[in-house]
Amino acid sequence: MSTDVFSPARLGPITLRNRIIKAATFEAATPHALVTDDLITYHRLPAAGGIGMTTVAYLAVSPGGRTDGAQIYWRPEAIAGLRRLTDAIHAEGAAISAQIGHAGPVANAKSNKARALAPVRFFNPIGMRFAKAASRQDISDVIAAHAHAARYAVDAGFDAVEVHLGHNYFASSFLSPLINRRDDEFGGSLENRAKVARGVVRAVRDAVGGQIAITAKLTMTDGVRGGIPLEESLQTAKWLEDDGGLDALELTAGSSLVNPMYLFRGDAPIKEFAGAFKPPLRWGIRMTGKKFLREYPYREAFLLRDAKQFRAELKLPLILLGGITNRETMDLAMAEGFDFVAMGRALLAEPDLINRIKADGDAHTVKSACTHCNKCMATIYSHTHCVVTGAPG
Repeated sequence: MSTDVFSPARLGPITLRNRIIKAATFEAATPHALVTDDLITYHRLPAAGGIGMTTVAYLAVSPGGRTDGAQIYWRPEAIAGLRRLTDAIHAEGAAISAQIGHAGPVANAKSNKARALAPVRFFNPIGMRFAKAASRQDISDVIAAHAHAARYAVDAGFDAVEVHLGHNYFASSFLSPLINRRDDEFGGSLENRAKVARGVVRAVRDAVGGQIAITAKLTMTDGVRGGIPLEESLQTAKWLEDDGGLDALELTAGSSLVNPMYLFRGDAPIKEFAGAFKPPLRWGIRMTGKKFLREYPYREAFLLRDAKQFRAELKLPLILLGGITNRETMDLAMAEGFDFVAMGRALLAEPDLINRIKADGDAHTVKSACTHCNKCMATIYSHTHCVVTGAPG
């Protein structure tokens, strides 16, 4: 008999009321890089709606580590607002996790007014700036910044941190053979390329011990020729398990840099995405959008096939992401041995979906309103919301 997704679950030192996690989806609700009432509402609604834990995205470990200058980065003046946020989520009976990371080559240097970092010198067309090839000292600084961020998360009342090792952000870009063309101790072999990811997780664990839960988001494959292959990602996951720094691993896919739709299956919102930018970038997206926003058909649990390979070879608790919208799919994830499920777009469309699914019991009549149109993707540049239902308002 498989685990009930609505049963309480241990995650490191904490217990979640159920096994459903709201995945990190950038909220576009922090215009001054500080917590706002909008951000609190964004997370309070799904907490009141029944999830076990919500994940705040994206809390950068440094000013230059943001994908956009409006994102929160960890610093003393941000803590009071973050404490207000964590208190609001706890009042609803849910736990709250902080996604911490450095955007690396995905960082918008122009918007951040800070130099971006990458394994090698790299051009980001969004910010129209080159990222600097990270020096050994830069790498050490980024790793240390993750440790500082985790300590801040404890101070702000978070129950967990999710270390971002995916989507070709800083740590993930080092894992990618396509991006990482270094010839020093951080390039070449997978063992070398994995040093940043492993170093970050170790630093976070050393910084907070067992005070809070530590998870990581890891790309299984980015869907790009020459990029991160599943076999290498699985080996990285085994090393992370052996290192002992993680309480759970969330499995993701795709690349924010070169192939975002590999994670966001369904329609490719090229027109809406182009409309979020000013010319000439708008024109460029309209002309070349089909190459960047490749269209992949949607199906329920679309990452399950790849994720099962990780489940077969790891003892570490795993979080299944991708196409989790109804009770049948949640039950399937539990039956396949996954410990948690993570939901993004379905909860953006209906923050109360989990309470409705639970109340429905074995009837299985509740279906998500999400149409997988992915037009919500373009709203992250203004105020993230579902264009179908209007949620979260």
